[in-house]
Amino acid sequence: MEQEITLNAHNKQEYPPMHTAEHILNATMVKMFGCPRSRNAHIEKKKSKCDYQLATAPTEAQVMEIEARVNEVIGRHLDVTIEFVDRDHVPPEVDLSKLPEDASETLRLVRIGDYDVCACVGTHVQNTSEIAPFKIISHSFEEGTWRVRFKLLE
Repeated sequence: MEQEITLNAHNKQEYPPMHTAEHILNATMVKMFGCPRSRNAHIEKKKSKCDYQLATAPTEAQVMEIEARVNEVIGRHLDVTIEFVDRDHVPPEVDLSKLPEDASETLRLVRIGDYDVCACVGTHVQNTSEIAPFKIISHSFEEGTWRVRFKLLE
């Protein structure tokens, strides 16, 4: 008998390539700077933004490296897979700090190859080959928050 999985309702429909690119950007920021995933994101089809808590602003060389790393991951044509786990079986690398208090006992994990895994109920591509090249279009730093704006070159 198959168990029916109940997840929290999702309040918006993302553009899958941009949403998946945001996951790759988040993982890149964690790997490069040791910071948490974005706490404030606005993901849209034409352009998006994420805010990261950092002690100092990334240098222009680091900004170029962030963009290059995201594009390298996109270019690896990684499969994007979904798995369901109960809270007692969440891998240790998954940050649950952004989960709402009323999140379901069963969590949906989105994996991007071996590069990223996080709990998410949003929509994604099936493979990173479906994502156009990633471009950082602007960034700013104020009071410990680095805001980056980006788009996909379609």
